Amino acid sequence: MSELLYGRQAVYESLRARRRAHHRLVLAEGVRPATTISRIISLAEQAGIPIRWVSRGAADLPAHVHHQGVVLETGPYPYVLLDSILTAAHASGEPPLLLLLDLVQDPQNLGALLRTGEAVGVHGVVLQRRRAGGITPAVVHVSAGAAEHLRVAQVTNLVRTIEELKTQGLWVIGLEAIKEAKAYDQADFSLPLALVIGSEGEGLRRLVRERCDILVRLPMRGRVTSLNAAVAGAVVLYEILRQRQGGGL
Repeated sequence: MSELLYGRQAVYESLRARRRAHHRLVLAEGVRPATTISRIISLAEQAGIPIRWVSRGAADLPAHVHHQGVVLETGPYPYVLLDSILTAAHASGEPPLLLLLDLVQDPQNLGALLRTGEAVGVHGVVLQRRRAGGITPAVVHVSAGAAEHLRVAQVTNLVRTIEELKTQGLWVIGLEAIKEAKAYDQADFSLPLALVIGSEGEGLRRLVRERCDILVRLPMRGRVTSLNAAVAGAVVLYEILRQRQGGGL
């Protein structure tokens, strides 16, 4: 089954990552030969991917998305097994850092979290297979192609996965806006850990929350009582990076 990735950065990063099967590159006639376009063409030519130039209104360019004159026909997203993520994490020489998303469905939040996760160096991302968002072309686009470089596993049951990660020596930290949670900047993120972020509006499910070793929250002084998943997750992920780069508690 083929997918259509769209947008210059998403297409460029997919070609650069070389993790998918790439079938055909479609470019709109008259597209400006900007640096990214030149790089896309160069990567496609090096890989022997057919290139087709079409008019702006051609059916090859989906009208319902902001494709920027660039579409890449690919194979499906290359999910990995959880064991692959753990192996890569241990081989990195760093304390493992996994990002677990508890039924995050909105493509904007999911894509933004993947983009931030890749930027701070998470070793992998875990999604539940059912009732949660997957890595769709829209998510790849929002992530600016970061999803193409990440190891992402889909699991049947996130609660069982959390229990498995604990047996592997990881601490599980959940982000939850409740007063019982510890302030996020008071938690020790230097340990091997999995950060769990809940869905939009619902937060962490009860069983997921109960399996966490520690819950952390963000300070909120305004009238709005919460941030969306992507913003909240980005704050904590960058605190993890700060501590691991020597900032400490």
